Amino acid sequence: MKIISSIEELNTIYGAGLSPASVTKVTKQLTPLYREMIEISPFAALATVGPEGLDCSPRGDLGGVVRVADDETLHLPDWRGNNRVDSLSNIVRDPRLALMFLIPGSNTTMRINGRGVVSDDEALLSSFGMDGKHPRTVVVISIDEVYFQCARAVMRAELWNGEHFADPAKLPTPGQMLKAATGDFDRGNLRPGMAGAGGKDDVVEKRACGRRLFTRRHKRQTRPFPQAPDGRERNTTLPHTSSPQRGEVPER
Repeated sequence: MKIISSIEELNTIYGAGLSPASVTKVTKQLTPLYREMIEISPFAALATVGPEGLDCSPRGDLGGVVRVADDETLHLPDWRGNNRVDSLSNIVRDPRLALMFLIPGSNTTMRINGRGVVSDDEALLSSFGMDGKHPRTVVVISIDEVYFQCARAVMRAELWNGEHFADPAKLPTPGQMLKAATGDFDRGNLRPGMAGAGGKDDVVEKRACGRRLFTRRHKRQTRPFPQAPDGRERNTTLPHTSSPQRGEVPER
């Protein structure tokens, strides 16, 4: 397979020039119309980068996924999720990020490149309060550039055409996917006697889960089996898996 490995080779294929619109649509802050599009978007993909690599996380909120603080600043609340905190772990070490906003029914997507910090300021968290709940942190985003994306990809996909929607009944459920993934996880190495196992009969498996460390404890227990031919009770020790526990960010 031939690999393209230079800008010069790309320019040979795609040309070195850009259309005027591709350049002039990029601004350093929100214009009134860009602000209108972003404020109405209920969904965004958040891309971040860290020492372990890249991450892209879905973010959604009815009524607007981000709050526009001013023409150069966005607030992205971090509501309860799977607790992997991959995006946040990246941002606290490398502030660079990117957002792509989708608006159901519109073929136009909005893109922002910028830098972020993670805040747990009490007043800021309280400002997002809803039904007695508030996010645990808020990502404060400084905009470096913002622009709208060519609509061709959404149009080709017919993303909002209900006739092309997948039938959920024919797709694997989260439970089925989790069961299959858990089977793969259980084939990992179990290492008895690790620090923190809680006892010599405990088995602990540790595996990196995104930017954090996933710890799984198997508590050994004795279960009676039918009596042996000589009349004595026969016992066997089987592993029993407790609920998963998550620990600190792993050292790398």
